[in-house]
Amino acid sequence: MRLSMRARWALMFGGLFLLAGTALLLINYVLVNEIVPQAGLFVSNFAGGPGVSGGATVTAPPPVLDKQFFQKGVEGAVDTFRASAMQKLLIASGIALVVTGVLAALLGWWTAGRALRPLNTITSTAQRLGAESLDRRINLDGPQDELKELADTFDGMLDRLAAAFDGQRRFVANASHELRTPLAVQRTLIEVAMADPTATPELLRLGQHLLHTNERSERLIEGLLVLARSDQGLVSRVPVRLDEIVDAVLRSSAAMATEQGVTLASDLEPRVVMGDSVLLERLVTNLVHNAINYNEDGGSVLIRVGDRPALLVSNTGPEVPASAVPALFEPFRRLNRERTASRDGAGLGLSIVRSVTHAHHGIVYANPNHGGGLWIAVDLPLLERTMTSLSPRPGADPAISRG
Repeated sequence: MRLSMRARWALMFGGLFLLAGTALLLINYVLVNEIVPQAGLFVSNFAGGPGVSGGATVTAPPPVLDKQFFQKGVEGAVDTFRASAMQKLLIASGIALVVTGVLAALLGWWTAGRALRPLNTITSTAQRLGAESLDRRINLDGPQDELKELADTFDGMLDRLAAAFDGQRRFVANASHELRTPLAVQRTLIEVAMADPTATPELLRLGQHLLHTNERSERLIEGLLVLARSDQGLVSRVPVRLDEIVDAVLRSSAAMATEQGVTLASDLEPRVVMGDSVLLERLVTNLVHNAINYNEDGGSVLIRVGDRPALLVSNTGPEVPASAVPALFEPFRRLNRERTASRDGAGLGLSIVRSVTHAHHGIVYANPNHGGGLWIAVDLPLLERTMTSLSPRPGADPAISRG
């Protein structure tokens, strides 16, 4: 069991006090042992005449008593007194030592708590920090000691991080406008040129190629902007019905699935998550489109929404090596595809899925299916409410089973 620093300090204070108290007890025992008279010395002084033994004045016994009998009786009485006194001294001192040791440990616990309170404040602030909550500060009050200097240094670092994130947000907003505008102008010019009745077949083929390239550039820029936005975290969170988002994405992807010869099936339970509806829609869209594109003719895609995981997308298709799965979540990585393969998009689909999931404090993981294909699960935090309080989505597709 791992002890906290506060507990270690309390045990250390208590242990040091017990060691010091034990040493003091031993010294006290030795001194008292020297002061309490020995039986033989006491009796010899007593029998030899008036004298002093252990601070007490003694006189010789009357001559009518048996001297040997009297000496044994006195020795026994003195031995009994000595043993009783030393035993009581040891027991009383031991009890006092244990009680005082416990009090020392409690005092050490209280002292350690006061000393470590600034560190607890720093730790709790660091745990609550995120890209969307960089406005939090420690603002530690107290004397200018090492802990105050640490807290002020941490606050200064947060100020610099907040400024950097604000600059990045402004850059993303400006880039979104500056990059999309020229691409839209290019698309318009190409379409106008292709609409010219005098356009030659060579010009039309070139126009189609340029439109395709322009479209891929738009997807790439859009993917990079979404990736940058999700990496910054969520500025605000609202309740979002994940099952309704999935249903809308499935309806919009039906034509794409039909064109690819893929069957879509769903099992959608009511599920509410706190987050951004636009980013969540992009997450679901990327997963569904990937499941359709990386499939086989006559294949299928199954999408489930529930509690744990919140979203599961499984598809048929070619075999996926387990060792290649982690790399699929890296930007511009595909399975057995070239980076420039235009029909497969920009290679940012699963990277955006991972980034959006992390922005919603969730995790995403994937594994190959038996017989080919892949299943990807997105686990998002549950809300503090029962799912039975949600009304089922009207028109939900019936659940299907899959082996």
